[in-house]
This record gives sequence, structure tokens and C-alpha cells, in this order.
Amino acid sequence: MIHSAKIKALAIKETRQILRDPSVFMIAFLLPVILLFLFAYAVSLDLKKVPIGLILESQSAKAESLAGAFSGSISFVVHPARKPKDVVDELVAGHIRGYVVIPQDFDQRLSSREIQPAIQVITDGTQPNTASFVANYAQGVFASWAEELSHEPATGAQLIPRYRFNPEIESHRFLIPGAIAVVMTIIGTLLTALVIAREWERGTMEAIFSTPASVTDIIIGKLIPYFFLGLGATIVATLLAISVFDVPMRGSWSALLLTTSAFLFPALGQGLLISTASKNQFIASQVALFSGFLPAFLLSGFLYQISSMPLPLRALTHVIPARYFVDSLQTLFLAGDVWNVFLPNMGAMLLIGFVFFLLVHRKTRKSLDI
Repeated sequence: MIHSAKIKALAIKETRQILRDPSVFMIAFLLPVILLFLFAYAVSLDLKKVPIGLILESQSAKAESLAGAFSGSISFVVHPARKPKDVVDELVAGHIRGYVVIPQDFDQRLSSREIQPAIQVITDGTQPNTASFVANYAQGVFASWAEELSHEPATGAQLIPRYRFNPEIESHRFLIPGAIAVVMTIIGTLLTALVIAREWERGTMEAIFSTPASVTDIIIGKLIPYFFLGLGATIVATLLAISVFDVPMRGSWSALLLTTSAFLFPALGQGLLISTASKNQFIASQVALFSGFLPAFLLSGFLYQISSMPLPLRALTHVIPARYFVDSLQTLFLAGDVWNVFLPNMGAMLLIGFVFFLLVHRKTRKSLDI
């Protein structure tokens, strides 16, 4: 049976203890700010100003014009050369990510109807994503230049793409909402894992267990203050994303708070389970980072598409709460309030949280019996 008066008393006691512990506020409010800045400036899928070599073997006006098009592109920083051997060492050393060769017979190749490339693009295959970027953008620069030269589309049909939700194609606009989910995974898990493990070390948890409050009352009373700390940390991170990193928030604050509340349920439950099982701050912190941060970072869809993962890993992502929170936050920030996305995700997070709290309840009861 749940006793509201006992829960209130326990929550007040926990709140007073939090107010006396500055480390809790550092975890809840300072750590998200630091991590968001790291994610925002260290993680980016927008490749600009990629250094490449440009070997201009032809001296014709058209070749010079194409070289100017590469030099004027915002995608590349061009290092001009006359011979391939002048840039090969730079490619091997990693100073450039590829090079473009405009051959001596460029004009003849350009006007010839035979199937032969007008230019050659060599890329550094040790970084496949960057290599694909260099090859594709080099082809794009050449196609745009050829279209301007002939005043006709480079192909028989002209394709004009339109991008919904993120028309600027800026990766930080979907990475930062995902980063908030990853950061809140760390915060939610660490808040309960470290602080409650500290109580186990000090022996204060046994004093709480000696009171007439039930196990359920103790669990709820302990978690209420951390739940509101988690909501506050999410609000701070969201304001930072909007004001500093220029991420649009097209959804409502009520939807944000609801989805965050559903996510904090499994996050705090996981931290409580870790602290109950370990009862040691060092072990709790290591387990929290290993079981919270790594799965959230690698298996949530934050950086790596879930659809491209092997089947066993795709199945494993269904028990990672951050998977659903990342999807919800990216939808909320970029598309708005899409409840047919939010509700299934919230249901999954609440179900995972329910399992965590069942395990916590059983583990705590066993501890009391001992």
C-alpha cells in the first residue's frame, strides 16, 4: 500500500539532502551544459572546407575555369599542383583527403562523345565517409560548372531537391536533440546510482529501512526529487539548444515534458537498480556509464542508423530507452508534436521503466530480509 504522507516526508528529507550536496547540482545542471557543448562542436556530419589537391595539367581557358570553380567551392580547400607526385605525399600524410586531376587533353575529353572521364578524382579510402563526400562533391562541382558553361542542364532532366524539416541540411539540428537524449541518459542514471550508492556506503539507507515506510514508499520518495531535477536539466539543455546552437523547436513544451517524464522513469529506475545491486559509488559509476552511456551513444540511433545495424543489434535496441527518446526529441524539435510517434515511444519507455522498478522492488525486499 502506498502512503502519501510517508512519501511526502521521504521526498522532503531527500530534497534537503540534495540541497546540502553541491555535487548533485553539478551532475544535474553543469554536466549537461559541458556535454552539450562537446557534442555540438566535436560531433558533426557536415563536412566543409575539406582539403584536396588540384592538379592542373592543362593550360586551357576551360581548365582554368574549372579550377576556379573548385577553388570557389565552400566544400573544399584547394591545394594547387602541376603533377600528381606533388600531392601524393600530402595524401599519404593525411594533409589532404583526395585530389582532382584535370588532364592535358581536358578540352578534347570534354568535347569528345566517347565515354571517357573528363577529370579524375582520387580519394583517401581510409575514411570512407569523407572519401564518398569528396567524390560526390567533386562530381557536383564539375556538373555545375559544365551546366554554366553550356547554359544547359548537365543531364537530360534537372532534379531540384527539397528537404523538409531541415532545409539547410545541417547535421547539428538533429544531432543536438539526440545529444540531449544521450546526456539525459547519463544524468538520470548517475543521479540515482551515485547518490543512493553513497547512502548505502554511509549506512543511512538501513536507517530509512527501519522506519514504518514500505519499500514502495521509500522508492517513490527517493526518486521524486531526482525526477524534478531531471526535468530541470532537460529544460536547461533545451534552452541551450534553442538559444546557443540555433536548433528550432517546432513542438510544444508540454510534449517535451511528457516525453521527458516517460524517459526519466526507466533512466532513474536503472540508476536505482545499479545502486541497489552494487552499494558502492565507484562500481555504481562504472556500471552506470557502461550500461547507460554506451548503449545510448551507440545503439539509440543518435549517430548510427538502426536500420543499418546487424539484426541482433537491431533487436537489442528495443530495450534501450534512449532509442525512443532520441526519436521523440528529433521529431519534436524538427517536425513538431507528432503524437503517433510520441505515444508508442512513451509506451515503450514506460514499459522498460516498469521492469526496472519491479527488479528494484524485488532486490530491495531481499536486502531487507537479509
